[in-house]
Amino acid sequence: MSVRTFTRRFREEVGISPVQWLTQQRVERARHLLEETDLSVDRIAADAGFGTAASLRQHLQTALGVSPSAYRSTFRLVRS
Repeated sequence: MSVRTFTRRFREEVGISPVQWLTQQRVERARHLLEETDLSVDRIAADAGFGTAASLRQHLQTALGVSPSAYRSTFRLVRS
């Protein structure tokens, strides 16, 4: 199957491109790690597949409108 056909069929089934889907999955993984662990932002970025903390910050800001540390702080306030 060609990349173009795969991308078209994926979008038809899921509603978004494979790259958008993958980014959403990575953001969800990062959110989980921020909520449940004390790992550094660098480690979370690597574990979630972003590679760098800067990339994680950029994608989290785009998706949620907050930085990783702000997300973690907010979640922990709610949980306490």
